[in-house]
Amino acid sequence: MLAQAVEHLIKNIVDFPDDVSVKSHENSRGELLRVRVNPEDIGRVIGRSGRTANAIRTVVQALAEDHKVRVDIMDVRR
Repeated sequence: MLAQAVEHLIKNIVDFPDDVSVKSHENSRGELLRVRVNPEDIGRVIGRSGRTANAIRTVVQALAEDHKVRVDIMDVRR
């Protein structure tokens, strides 16, 4: 559910929504959401001084309620 929510949020921010993908992984520290976007959209997703990325992380933590979730944002070249 969290991956779908993050994907929906980010697709509405970027210019290339077809390039957005969100994969969920479990590790010992909690859940990891890997967000990949088009290289031209990375600035939009991170935002000035990281404000947009921090807002996305805040929303994810609010949705996660009882467990730890980390969000990593990368471009599709990686």
